[in-house]
Amino acid sequence: MTPAQRARECLTVWPDLSPGPATCGTGQALRSSHGEIVHFHTGHDVDLHLTDRSLGRFSADLGASTAIRLVPGSRWVTVHLDCDADVDLLLSLVSVALKAQQTDGTRAVADGCNLHRVTVLARQPRPAKTLRWRVGRTA
Repeated sequence: MTPAQRARECLTVWPDLSPGPATCGTGQALRSSHGEIVHFHTGHDVDLHLTDRSLGRFSADLGASTAIRLVPGSRWVTVHLDCDADVDLLLSLVSVALKAQQTDGTRAVADGCNLHRVTVLARQPRPAKTLRWRVGRTA
């Protein structure tokens, strides 16, 4: 069983979530009464919809995690599941997302998950090479 299958199995019994096809056309989704909240795309990659408030509150922590990929301008975060700790992280974030939607009354906007989004990473400039010359005597 893949990590995503384990996570999906845990989440499908939560009373606030119901399964169905993902609107992006790939994989399965879980939705709350406010809209789609989780997309299971592969055995290891899951997209999770967070509110702007949740993203702002946890952005530093999310950005520091090696399991999380943030896409600028998207309310969806991609969680890469490699181990049980990543599954636990996903379950915690789904709980945060559900609470935020209930508290804020925010409906999940169909802005599309991160499945087909491309992230362009800025290339870091290389430090200039220092040339060292050896001065020696010639015979």
